[in-house]
Amino acid sequence: MKPVQKIHGLAVGLEIGNVDTDQIVPARYLYRNRSDGFADTLFRDMRFDPEGREHESFPLNGPEAERAAILVTLDNFGCGSSREHAVWALIDAGYQAVIAVSFGDIFRNNAHENGLLPVVLEEHEVMHLLQHVKGGPATLAVDLETQQVTLPDGICFSFDIDSAAHENLLLGRSKIDATHSLRSTIDEFEEAYLGRHPWSE
Repeated sequence: MKPVQKIHGLAVGLEIGNVDTDQIVPARYLYRNRSDGFADTLFRDMRFDPEGREHESFPLNGPEAERAAILVTLDNFGCGSSREHAVWALIDAGYQAVIAVSFGDIFRNNAHENGLLPVVLEEHEVMHLLQHVKGGPATLAVDLETQQVTLPDGICFSFDIDSAAHENLLLGRSKIDATHSLRSTIDEFEEAYLGRHPWSE
């Protein structure tokens, strides 16, 4: 995955809480391979009616949303099933970060593993950002290294992130990659262990 360091771009707001992974990617699209792409499935049933016509009132159907890199939403985003496709769809649609009051645990872990940055802020901070992005194109800056979200007027909000996820995202490294980076240490341990317990070979 690509390293995540500094994200600066258009932001769009989705002022809905408890958005589950079936709303992010409906189950009928789960047959697809990762290489097929999932951008067109993102919020499919929320964005379109059964005949494929756009719901004009849905915020992610606005022209600015087509170029957005940051999604700002409410609490418990990505709850529900464990489908990784929800993260894939956001990435394929161009999103690099999602800012919310809270996330579903599995969604957050899937985001870390795929290079999508989940940012948790206090509710009043998220509401401030939603007000900022409401009504038209608006930019935000998210700096993973300093763990800050910055508005154009200079207001900053700080966020916490697990130290291992922080390092892996900065390096563009999955958990498997991180394990491989410890190959020499693992080999040394195995050699020492087998030397003490030869019957375990």
